[in-house]
Amino acid sequence: MQQLNLIQQVAVWALPVLFAITVHEVAHGWVAKQLGDPTAMMLGRLTLNPLKHIDPIGTVLVPLVLILAGGVIFGWAKPVPIAAENLHHPKRDMALVAAAGPMANLIMACIWALIMKLALLLPNGLVNLALPLTYMGGAGITINVILMVLNLLPVPPLDGSRVVAGFLPDPLAWKFGRIEQYGLIILLLLMVSGILGKIMWPPVAMVQNMIYRMFGL
Repeated sequence: MQQLNLIQQVAVWALPVLFAITVHEVAHGWVAKQLGDPTAMMLGRLTLNPLKHIDPIGTVLVPLVLILAGGVIFGWAKPVPIAAENLHHPKRDMALVAAAGPMANLIMACIWALIMKLALLLPNGLVNLALPLTYMGGAGITINVILMVLNLLPVPPLDGSRVVAGFLPDPLAWKFGRIEQYGLIILLLLMVSGILGKIMWPPVAMVQNMIYRMFGL
């Protein structure tokens, strides 16, 4: 998107980022409700209204700074509260609740791919509509695939760690969960060292390419 100015880049990325983060959190809460925990619903978090999920730093500041820096765009929302004790099978169900977020991002990536495909099929007379939708579709694919891959990493407190914990024996799951207090530090170290990028980019590129081929983009 080098041909876009800053305002255009913000306009292109704003909706995809907001929806990617919002749908991710709603998916956690919705699956938790199906499995016995209505906490998110009772707190009004089962809504696509982004104002209910926005984290000033993770949803606004971090993506904006990354856009200004020309880096990879990602962010996060306020986590949806889950009361594990309400779930029918707490250990198994927490893994399912955790997996719901990344899977929602995969579905969203496919929806944006469909929007991009339809935009490319619009007649030349609608270029003022087709071009923004094409850019937005590309941004939607990228941000959702990045969030999916990132959250599937088995590093607490990312969703992947909860999925892994669901398959571990209880003593190991408890020990693994104790790493969460150091999770942010671990992620920052992985990011600063460049290891996070080396881990993420191959699967990100693979999933993106699969989606582009699937929709003939």
